[in-house]
Order: sequence, then C-alpha cells, then structure tokens
Amino acid sequence: MKPPTLAIVAALPREIAGLVRGVSADRELLRRGIHLYRLPGAVVVTAGMGAERVTLAVEAALRSAPVTTLLSVGLAGGCSPSLASGVVEEVALVIDARTGERFVSSTATSGPTLATVDAVAGVQEKARLAATYGASLVDIEAATVGRLAAANGLRFRAIKAVSDAHDFELASLARFSGKRGEFRTAAFALHLALRPQYWSKAVQLGRDSHRALSALTARLQQLMREEAS
Repeated sequence: MKPPTLAIVAALPREIAGLVRGVSADRELLRRGIHLYRLPGAVVVTAGMGAERVTLAVEAALRSAPVTTLLSVGLAGGCSPSLASGVVEEVALVIDARTGERFVSSTATSGPTLATVDAVAGVQEKARLAATYGASLVDIEAATVGRLAAANGLRFRAIKAVSDAHDFELASLARFSGKRGEFRTAAFALHLALRPQYWSKAVQLGRDSHRALSALTARLQQLMREEAS
C-alpha cells in the first residue's frame, strides 16, 4: 500500500464518520481533541470548527504522512437558489470574506465559489456573500485550508455538501461552539427543548444534513479508491 498523499480535512467528526467507520483514531492526538485516521490513499483528520482548530488538524496531517494535497470537506450553507440541500459540489474558488484572499482549486476548472466567514451564516449574510462575491456556498474553514496549502506548496481542493439552502436559518447555532471547536450537542438540544418554535426547523436541518453527509461520504469514498489505485 502506497503512503497517503491526500489529507482530507473536516471540522467535525460527524462530517467524516461514514468515511472512517471501523478505523481507530490516533490515540495520542485524541488527547488534544484531534481525530486523525490513516486510510488507504488518504489521511483523514478533524480537530474542530474555526481557523485555529483547522490549523491544528492540517499540522497533524502533515506530520503523519507525505501529503501533497489538502482537501477541505464537510457541510456548507447554500447562498444560491440553484443549490438545494443535499447537493455535493467541488469548489473552484474559495474567498476569505474576512481578508479578500482567494484560493483557486488545483483541479476544478469550473464549479461554484465558496466564501469563508467566522460563524454560521444566516439568510441575510448568505445573500450578502452571494451579492458581494458571487458565492454559492459558505463555510467557516475552507479558506484556512487553502492558505495552509499555499504556505506549504501543496495542492488544494474543496468538496462541500449543502446542509442548509439559501433561505434556511436556525437562530443561535453559532453560540454552541466549545473550547476545542466542537459542537456542543447536549447544550443545543436543551436550548431547543425550551423553544418549540424551532423544533420543525431543527428536524429539517438534521434530515438535510444527514442526506448531505451520506452523499459526501460516497463522493469521498470514490475519491479515495482512485487515490489508492
């Protein structure tokens, strides 16, 4: 088996759970909140949401294998009516909405533009990103992965699954990020339990996210088979 040259970088463990099922994470890194898995053709890593945690994930991946490509994966919000929830897209261009930096895909000559922001985007922010940058997608981590790829002379790709459409918003999601960039599921569940007006939207988001991640897993499994061959 040849050593992996592809590092698949996600924010949350659930975004790559289907991809690494049955594989044990590196036990030493787990103590630091970094979930790293070695698979045929790829090393898969998550360390939490946000630029700081994603940087830790990339650094761990680069130490673990002779990586030549960084691939940012996971859930993203839709900014365009043309992208429904559940759709998986390979991104052609990532724009950091905080700095204006642009990171071009090493492989996708056509495809949507993704804008990276600091927190979960609501409907108004999605509309602003679409108008300002021509963005069809929004996430929190891809620009950091693109920046680290450029800094290390590596190829960069981004494949994202749409968890919420351009007109979907569930208030207060951003407040449930923990100290290590994890999503505090129990706290979010308690928050929802006291607010029945959000129940239907929470159910919709859960259903759409599950469908999106299933499609993303299938796409990544195919990609890894190609890498391993």
